[in-house]
Amino acid sequence: MIRWLLLLGVPFLLTFSQAVTPERPNILFLLSDDQSYKTLSCYPEALSGANTPALDRLARRGVRFSHAYMGAWCMPARATLLTGRHPHGIESMRMEGPYPGSVYDPKRCRFWPSVFRAQGYYTAHIGKWHTGIDSGFGRDWDYQIVWNRPRHPENAGKYYEEQLLYIHGKPERVSRYSTDHYTDEACKFIKGRPSATDRPWFLWLCYGAVHGPTTPAQRHLGTHKSDEVKLPSDILGPRPGKPDYLQKTQAWKLDSEGQIVAQKSGESFGDESGKRRKTYQDCIHQLLECVESLDEGVGRVLTALEESGQLENTLVVFTSDQGFATGEHGFRTKLAPYDANYRSPLLVSWPTRIAQGKVCTRPVNATDLVATFSALANIPIPWEIHGRDLTPLLRDPENAAWPHPCFFEATGDHFGEDVTRVMQQEPDRAEHHHVPWYAAVNDGRYKYIRYLKPGLPEELYDLSSDPEELTNLVHEHPNDAVLVRLRDLTVSELRRTKAGFVDQLPSLSPKR
Repeated sequence: MIRWLLLLGVPFLLTFSQAVTPERPNILFLLSDDQSYKTLSCYPEALSGANTPALDRLARRGVRFSHAYMGAWCMPARATLLTGRHPHGIESMRMEGPYPGSVYDPKRCRFWPSVFRAQGYYTAHIGKWHTGIDSGFGRDWDYQIVWNRPRHPENAGKYYEEQLLYIHGKPERVSRYSTDHYTDEACKFIKGRPSATDRPWFLWLCYGAVHGPTTPAQRHLGTHKSDEVKLPSDILGPRPGKPDYLQKTQAWKLDSEGQIVAQKSGESFGDESGKRRKTYQDCIHQLLECVESLDEGVGRVLTALEESGQLENTLVVFTSDQGFATGEHGFRTKLAPYDANYRSPLLVSWPTRIAQGKVCTRPVNATDLVATFSALANIPIPWEIHGRDLTPLLRDPENAAWPHPCFFEATGDHFGEDVTRVMQQEPDRAEHHHVPWYAAVNDGRYKYIRYLKPGLPEELYDLSSDPEELTNLVHEHPNDAVLVRLRDLTVSELRRTKAGFVDQLPSLSPKR
């Protein structure tokens, strides 16, 4: 065969290389905001009435991850997704000025889209930006239509209308419902790529939905008003075995009419509990109504991908920056280490290249997505990232060897060396909106939580028998071996990722 190719004048080495090296994929990265996995009807834990046909179809085309941990709240989740590093390893990022003002040094805190751009990708970002007033247009992004919240705090609450956008660096106020507007712009971008350039592209489409005030499109108002709503079993407590800080984060109360109503959430924007009485049922109905337009938008974007002939060479990823508890453990926010607060939906599809219609039960995190993008595009990231390439799980999600624990953390609004400074000098300040900082691991069955603020007990849950995390097993004698192993795994992950505070971890609280 080689001889015939040479006789024909065919450059064999190039031909062979092209035969075994797949074309670099386009990457469509869809990110929602504050969206619980329970709002997707393709998840078995879905809320009654959840209706997401487009996302369900995406799941059937690819791999649905049962346990994905993207971040504790908006800014650190996005910083992790842009760097491939956990917050303790992201240098120079900090909050500054009126919330959500934030800054970073782009020489110390580099974002991987700039690397892809330098290696031939056309990079685009549409939608919400929550990672410093510098949104990176012209450095990280070739194409950008961005709602830059840190740059304009006075516009930071406008999640759904009257947004001040920057379109390729120029400001413009847009009044349209944001979910629909972002979708239109994404479809326009996708349909325009084939004729505009032969470069592969990366599009990060960041919806603001379903973040508070969780405003549905007019066309969906009332569509879920008759849905059955079940109360989480520990919405009001008691919560034996849980830390006492949950009393400070209790977001629901029983009113004089015997109804459970919202009283506070800890959110800087979108908390309407002080303005009007809102029952638990009302909150769930409104949430599912807001999800409707998000699902429609995803469907339209996927249709644009198909109609433009780019579906088969596009890696599609859908996830959320974090979860959002709706009553579980008394919360109405993200932040905490429980799956209801932290765990995101995650769907990955690439027709003909990865498994289809499969579920992966191995837990993964945000840094793993960056490692996977790097591997599939064959573009090394020129700094140390903390994630592991998920390709084996994408190809064989049920049987691939995967010995890695899933590590995740919360360090509030602190990053890099600032985390270490607090841990060394002021450990009692290691909390954010009354939620203590923590490091946690999920090994595929057990979840272990170690708080970074002194004086708090550890937590251990068997997610196979207790998925709602109601029973803390940390004081159960039969689990001592599991507890020691997960303690060691947590410290091991902190050392692997060079956490500067690993030798300043608070002493473990004595058993009760």
